[in-house]
Amino acid sequence: MNRRVLAILLVAFFIAAASTYLVVRLIRNQAAAAKPPATTQVVASKSDLKLGSVINADNLTTIEITGTPPKGAILAKNKNTAVGRGVISDIYEGEPILENRLAAAGSGGGLAATIPQGMRACAVRVDEVVNVSGFVTPGMRVDVLISGTPPGQQNIAQGTVSRTLLQDIKVLSAGADFQKDAEGKAKTVQVVNLLVTPEQAEILSLASNQMKIQLVLRNPLDTKIATVPGTDTGNLFAGQAAAPAKTRQGKKAAPRFFTIEVLNGSKQTQEKFASPGGHQ
Repeated sequence: MNRRVLAILLVAFFIAAASTYLVVRLIRNQAAAAKPPATTQVVASKSDLKLGSVINADNLTTIEITGTPPKGAILAKNKNTAVGRGVISDIYEGEPILENRLAAAGSGGGLAATIPQGMRACAVRVDEVVNVSGFVTPGMRVDVLISGTPPGQQNIAQGTVSRTLLQDIKVLSAGADFQKDAEGKAKTVQVVNLLVTPEQAEILSLASNQMKIQLVLRNPLDTKIATVPGTDTGNLFAGQAAAPAKTRQGKKAAPRFFTIEVLNGSKQTQEKFASPGGHQ
């Protein structure tokens, strides 16, 4: 066989092999791109679950998550691990159930399950406008203001004193409680439960029995503790400029005189001289 023909055949063989490799690789890439991504079966809520409720099997369903499931999601094969646990944050229908939205196993439901270790839930009575109008809802951050007359200062003219008692406090729940009045009749009282430390719970409990309490909303991103000195009723009017007192323009004081008696024999006379500077 002619060497020239052999060389041409070898070059054609290598070109064909390279082309075949490129075509096969292109087909594989297209097939991989067309292949659906992996999915994962996770546990989700079949209906809305409110804070404090306890999950049962009828509340759960499973859904497919395409790609990587959310961190803390409960896999379908571990569905039973969610049964009997309390909900510490509202979960909506169709939403995957995450571990950090549930109380620890065995802690049950209700408000107690939402309280972190080392913290306390302290109930504060508020007026109906604050609660019913939706101004204070679970998850919000508030400041606690107190107003009243300090002990031992009932007779001081400054009157009612107001000051900020606690700042940046989380609201756990807001609702109504039933208490009895002086006649033993049931009455509805608006109650807000605040998440506080044991020390703050003592302060808040004492203040609620002695003073009027008001909750002030704050931006949840604003965690700065402000320095506020407090104020009293007298300070509300301190900023009004008092009218300048009118001064009476009295008459000029008459100049003062001193008297000198002059004795000339048996004759006696008196001479008056004006006192320099008005002194006698």
